[in-house]
Amino acid sequence: MARIQIPLDVLTSRLNIQDRFAGFRNTSLSSRFANMRPVSEFLDFKRLSKPANFGEVQSRVNYNLGTFSSNYALVFVLLSIYALITNPLLLFDIVLLVAGLWLLGRLGGQDLVIGTFHATSSQLYTGLLVTCGLLFLIASPFSTVLWLIGASGVVIVGHASFMDKPIDEAFSGEAV
Repeated sequence: MARIQIPLDVLTSRLNIQDRFAGFRNTSLSSRFANMRPVSEFLDFKRLSKPANFGEVQSRVNYNLGTFSSNYALVFVLLSIYALITNPLLLFDIVLLVAGLWLLGRLGGQDLVIGTFHATSSQLYTGLLVTCGLLFLIASPFSTVLWLIGASGVVIVGHASFMDKPIDEAFSGEAV
């Protein structure tokens, strides 16, 4: 049976995805949020309209992903915080892991001795790994990540495809 090979570069070349993600690597966090658009422009309900065809959807998505990229990053961060708040076991597991690693780092590689109890640093790391690993599996992080991908995809692509370009940008691509 022959394998079907799908050329991903043909599918992704129209949306220019590789160049979009190259900008994330080259910018710092402070400059990423420096060009954030105001909420009144981001939620301008007067510019919401149904696109006429798929070509217009692509044009709107390309324009809006470049224009509102910082706003979309903030939407993703807010959805991530919401996902952690609504999954308290996962939040507890992450806090436990970070606090445990910080406390074990404070030991400086020395053994922990409390009264007659003696534990090496490798035993402490193993205990933290086993405890957090089991809690991590119980906390269903995969469903949380999949929900986050789906929710942010629907919100971001939905906003980008229904938000029309400004009037001055709409006519800038036309020839005179």
